Amino acid sequence: MSRLNIDVTYLADVLKRLLETPSPSGYTDTIVRMACDELGKLGVEYELTRRGAIRARLPGTEQKGARAMIAHLDTLGAQVKNLKDNGRLEVVPIGHWSARFAEGARCTIFTERGSYRGSILSLKASGHTFNEEVDTHPIGWQHVELRVDALARTRRDLERLGIAIGDTIAIDTRAEFLANGFIVSRHLDDKAGCASMFAALKALQEDGGKLPVDTLFIFSISEEVGVGASSVLTHDVASLVTIDNGTTAPGQASDEFGVTIGMADQTGPFDYHLTRKLIRLCRENDIGYQQDVFRYYRCDSASAIEAGHDVRSALIAFGIDASHGHERIHMHALRSLAELVTAYARSPVEIPRDAEEIGSLKGFTKQPMKEAKSTLLTPAGPTAEEKR
Repeated sequence: MSRLNIDVTYLADVLKRLLETPSPSGYTDTIVRMACDELGKLGVEYELTRRGAIRARLPGTEQKGARAMIAHLDTLGAQVKNLKDNGRLEVVPIGHWSARFAEGARCTIFTERGSYRGSILSLKASGHTFNEEVDTHPIGWQHVELRVDALARTRRDLERLGIAIGDTIAIDTRAEFLANGFIVSRHLDDKAGCASMFAALKALQEDGGKLPVDTLFIFSISEEVGVGASSVLTHDVASLVTIDNGTTAPGQASDEFGVTIGMADQTGPFDYHLTRKLIRLCRENDIGYQQDVFRYYRCDSASAIEAGHDVRSALIAFGIDASHGHERIHMHALRSLAELVTAYARSPVEIPRDAEEIGSLKGFTKQPMKEAKSTLLTPAGPTAEEKR
């Protein structure tokens, strides 16, 4: 086996600290500083892009044909759209999420003067006033408003507080870590993926073994708005494995236990060879897994490919219930992901040709084309449970 043991206590601690640090897309400086501090504690060298995406690198025997893993530090959130005459705020979402899950949320408004607390409420929030209209009021961002926890009865009051159009709003996570391993919180997408990556880094650093090739651990800061990995890869990277969520919903095969291997998302299939290598590593290392296809989902791999990076890409995920809403995951999936990351980072290179951006047909990959040999199957008898 090539996987390493994972410190789940450390994994949970890092995840708690990530969840306690607000980081809506566009307001990520604080969490970038926290992540860099954590990398420093682990003794991992890193560098930052202008806007704050992080590239940490573990050196390998070879540099070219480098591998990269990526997870995103940014989350969903909101912005102030307008200052209303009633002293409340019109808001618009950062990222794609429903106002259905915003109603009742506690939040923080970040202004140039300082932060304020508040709540996002339906325009008809009082049952004693609106009676049955509370139940029939439509769902949508135009049907909610933000009540600021400060003296604000008019637009002029909001202006005096220093609140302005465009101010960022961070939604509280309300995180709960249960004794049975379940974790319930907003923004597990993708702070749970980041925590798994930190745990894998810790295991690799403590192991101290030389990796086959340079391996990058990338933390992007704008995945929720679609551009996370578009400008963060270096030219020596040949493969990119994204760590993100896999939705455990009706019609999906994702699970809150084990690793979910993404076979395709709305942008198309992931790389055939890299995906099947990850599946094989799960089998060889006794890591539970399942495969899934996502029709209404994209991740950092998509933004990298669309930006013109010629890399093999894949997705490994933790199963998440109620994604972009009131999310729930299990620690088993996070530990399994970290184990798979260590197994992949330590595995031998199988496509040496990928070290060069351009080459001849020599060493190019092959996909199976032969017809499968069918075997005659005998009907299965009743199970022991059915006999009883």
